[in-house]
Amino acid sequence: MSTSAIIACIIFGLAMLATIGIGIWSGRGREKSLDEWSVSGRGLGFVFILLLMAGETYTSFSFLGTAGWSYSYGVPILYLIGYLSIGLVVAYLVGPLFWTYAARHKLVSLSDIVEHRFRSRGLAILVAVLATIFIVPYIQLQIQGMGAVVNAMSYGAIDLKIAAIVSFIVAEAFILFSGLRGSAWVSVLKDGLVILAVAFLAIYVPLHYFDGLAPLLDRVVSEKSQWLTFPGAGDGIYGGAWFISTIILNGITITVFPTSIAGYLSGTSANALRRNSIILPWYQLLLLVPMMVGVAALFVVPALKDADLALFSVVIDSLPAPIVAIIGVAGALSAIVPMSVYMLSIGSMWGRTVLGGGLAGPKNAASMTPEQLNARGLRQKTLSQWVCLAVGIIALIMSLLMPDALVELSVLSYEGLAQVVPAALLALYWPRMSKQAAAAGLIVGSIVMVGLHYTGHDPLLGINGGLWAVAANLIVVVIVTLAKPDPRWVPSAQRQTRTEAVAG
Repeated sequence: MSTSAIIACIIFGLAMLATIGIGIWSGRGREKSLDEWSVSGRGLGFVFILLLMAGETYTSFSFLGTAGWSYSYGVPILYLIGYLSIGLVVAYLVGPLFWTYAARHKLVSLSDIVEHRFRSRGLAILVAVLATIFIVPYIQLQIQGMGAVVNAMSYGAIDLKIAAIVSFIVAEAFILFSGLRGSAWVSVLKDGLVILAVAFLAIYVPLHYFDGLAPLLDRVVSEKSQWLTFPGAGDGIYGGAWFISTIILNGITITVFPTSIAGYLSGTSANALRRNSIILPWYQLLLLVPMMVGVAALFVVPALKDADLALFSVVIDSLPAPIVAIIGVAGALSAIVPMSVYMLSIGSMWGRTVLGGGLAGPKNAASMTPEQLNARGLRQKTLSQWVCLAVGIIALIMSLLMPDALVELSVLSYEGLAQVVPAALLALYWPRMSKQAAAAGLIVGSIVMVGLHYTGHDPLLGINGGLWAVAANLIVVVIVTLAKPDPRWVPSAQRQTRTEAVAG
């Protein structure tokens, strides 16, 4: 093993120990309830919410996929900044709604919200199952992403599979003990390193290779102009229509993504969520740096076999081992933090909704003693932790034995989660919407999405197939709701009549 590899391995090992220590320490002295474990007792302030929701901005994809897309296609990668920023504009409006509804009724997950809104555990189970199908690939991709990052930053000394196992152990160690609070505290370390790494690369790479940013841009314009116009340098499918439709689709989907829901439900107040939505779009600008490094790699390492290694190929080519290791740790933590939140989200949905009997309900709660309610909550928390562990093990095994088995499913993940939006979000704005409408829309949207993908019609007419599926979902929801509204819904005319009768 080379000296550079030894230095990188030591720094990586110390960082992982520090991560476990911070995560476990954050949970000391906290109450052992489902509410505390899954949404941190709704006690996270502005900074922690900011860092948690930034987990979707900086995952291992930011260090691998963002630079890789920039290297392979060019300008289409800007969709990433577009949808994250648009999603946060939407979050300014819907985040406080989710927080208020969940806090008022003591809800801790997406399936909780659906179950309470429709008074239907069956529909909530459907949402939990489909959400799990589309979130698990993200866990596997983060495990595999960390493996690639750590293997690169250690100069090949740390095997991909060993790195995958380490990421699983580290994430489970603090998430099982401290829950969401552990993820929030580890996010402080992760985002601190990310900001330092990105700020350094933004200055260093252009100066080291091109004597500044302007000469780099001049070379791109003169030698790689195809990378600067749609559909980019790829095979022609990422055109303007795809770009706009994907921004719309993903901007909708991010409102129900695990990191977003975790931020909504764990906040101290609705105002903290609004402040977060104002500040966090500026954070997306940091993504321009890995995009720039990916373009620089076109000239530094022009014959890369794996485009996803564009950033680390440039870093390893030009920087000493300690700095390479620190950037690698930032990339590793960018996989561990969102991975832990994804596992916790699935655990919370299954621990209460699917396996734990669902919500107690006003009638059941009224007949239960405080001791019985507490015991029920502790049982649901234990189930959630076991599910969290099981999901992590499944994703780890898949990443080790069948690393490509979920590739196509991961492509559908965002499109799949988008189908949950009407049931989870539109229903809070539209009291008339029925559970039959929500279920029918969810099923039809999912079928359309999968059908378009597997028949080779995604994108369709240049538009992201997921957006067509959402449109079908909404049409079905409206038709079924108009035909069979929620039985608890009272038309406005009847409400007015009842009000006048009471007043009289």
